[in-house]
Amino acid sequence: MAADRTTGNAGLAIGSGSRLSRIGVRVALLAGVLVSLFPFYWLVVMASGTSEDIYRYPPKLVPGPHLLDNMGRVLDTIDFFGSLFNTVVVAVVGTALVLFFDSLAAFAFAKYDFPAKKFLFGMLLVTYMFPAQLSLVPQFVTIAEFGWAGSLKALIVPGAANAFGIFWMRQYAQNSLPDELLDAGRIDGAGFFRLYWTVALPLFRPALAFLGIFTFIGLWNDYIWPLVVMIDPEKVTLQVALANLNVLYNADYALVMAGALMSVIPLIVVFLIGARHFLRDLAAGAMKM
Repeated sequence: MAADRTTGNAGLAIGSGSRLSRIGVRVALLAGVLVSLFPFYWLVVMASGTSEDIYRYPPKLVPGPHLLDNMGRVLDTIDFFGSLFNTVVVAVVGTALVLFFDSLAAFAFAKYDFPAKKFLFGMLLVTYMFPAQLSLVPQFVTIAEFGWAGSLKALIVPGAANAFGIFWMRQYAQNSLPDELLDAGRIDGAGFFRLYWTVALPLFRPALAFLGIFTFIGLWNDYIWPLVVMIDPEKVTLQVALANLNVLYNADYALVMAGALMSVIPLIVVFLIGARHFLRDLAAGAMKM
């Protein structure tokens, strides 16, 4: 009987310890979520107030009543919807091209042997190590020679493939795409593109979801290259247009924050949609394992 009581006490101690650990993990996750969401909340607070409210000490911690007024002034100051349309076209088309070309190149690097394969992949990684600012001048000269300066093609075509995406997709393909599936497809007479489309792409979905979110956000927030190459003021992207709100000697920071809030809302929607598919596919893969 004493031994049974001892065993029962030990079981209760282990159970209470596991419950405490679960509670601690949940508290830590909740704290992380609150810390991550606070910048967005603070953006709403600044966008809904005035410039005087932003400089107030102690600062206001609750949203003000001027959000709609500030958004209306943004629409009156810049061509918000025109620049938003340009940004949507660049981000959507550019992301689609990156997903296609990067996954196609990664599939070839991961599952096929061809001459100079290691050398070409090494050169690809070397290009990733150089800062993008070093290529601004030669890239602009090339775009000008093609006659694309000032058009959306100048923002889409140069970024149709990138070294990071190919590297990311190659690493994922090596671990998630069994050679047995490809061999079975070859026995059925499938060629390279059929294997890529029907066998590889369905297994690449989690990696493609992450790469799509990463690429879309990068294209949406890009400022330097659109500022350099978009010589037509009527075809600027959203970030360049929003920069016009920040006048050097008479900056209305509430107006700037309202514009930033309006520009970040589509990103939140895209992230929520993409993250849902990303997590769902990861969970499905874990269940299969």
